[in-house]
Amino acid sequence: MICSPKSLLLLLPFTLLLVSSFSLSCSRSHRNEIVIGSKNFTESLILAEILAQQIESHSKLKVERSFYLQGTFICQQAILAGRIDMYPEYTGTAMTAILKQKPIGDEQAVYRQLKSEYESRFELTLGPPFGFNDTFAIEIRGEDARNLHIRTISQAAPYAPHWRAGFGYEFMERPDGYRGLATAYDLHFLDSPRVMDLGLLARALQDRQIDLAAGNATDGLIPVLDLFVLEDDRHYFPRYDAVPVVRMQTLREHAEIEPLLEELGGKISDQEMRRLNYAVDGQHIDVRQAVHEFLVSKGLVP
Repeated sequence: MICSPKSLLLLLPFTLLLVSSFSLSCSRSHRNEIVIGSKNFTESLILAEILAQQIESHSKLKVERSFYLQGTFICQQAILAGRIDMYPEYTGTAMTAILKQKPIGDEQAVYRQLKSEYESRFELTLGPPFGFNDTFAIEIRGEDARNLHIRTISQAAPYAPHWRAGFGYEFMERPDGYRGLATAYDLHFLDSPRVMDLGLLARALQDRQIDLAAGNATDGLIPVLDLFVLEDDRHYFPRYDAVPVVRMQTLREHAEIEPLLEELGGKISDQEMRRLNYAVDGQHIDVRQAVHEFLVSKGLVP
């Protein structure tokens, strides 16, 4: 298509606007500010807030919080586009949902492989693991586990045709989610699984709206609501070690961030993460307060 001079003049303001927007987007990370994202569930929010308070407390950087960004793929696109500088992720999720690979080997080998591929393919890197493994938890009511003498997913499979299942949106779509689980254990349910927000699954299970759910192993409501986590006796799920994903450009421009992430490495146990989740979900403590109290208890902030 050939544009006339008049057409070019009409397009000029729009072109300048695009250039200006692109320049602002590219220069954002050069300012004294970073943006931290999270997915749209409590644990991701808590981990993102831990990152934010750790950086705010020990640097002059301003932190913008961009939380509740839906699921894995939205966060991945946001960080690749430079709209956020870091967010908390899980090794099993990154390997299966992003790299489309099956995690092989121990957690250290998986972490090294993941870090190498993220750096070479995406210009992203991983901070040290926070210290806990939040694998998927296939949950039933505690009373059902006791009455039926069920401890494993294999033992639950014969009862599944009489049960209703509930899963999160992402679990229904991801390669390490429902379809693979159903194949691995030959699971068939009374109806098609109900697709629900992650935050509603535990209560729905307690209220008998569903009979089996895929939650998170560090969910603080599991003991409170007397839920039972079935053993993954066929080892379908990989480890899901929580790690910060960070833009390499951000670390180059703000070198002070890397040692602050190192300080968080190994600081959160499975049990501590359950307590944090319960503080927010069960006791309704403000996430900033819960995180601050935790960081103080660890001697990470004054």
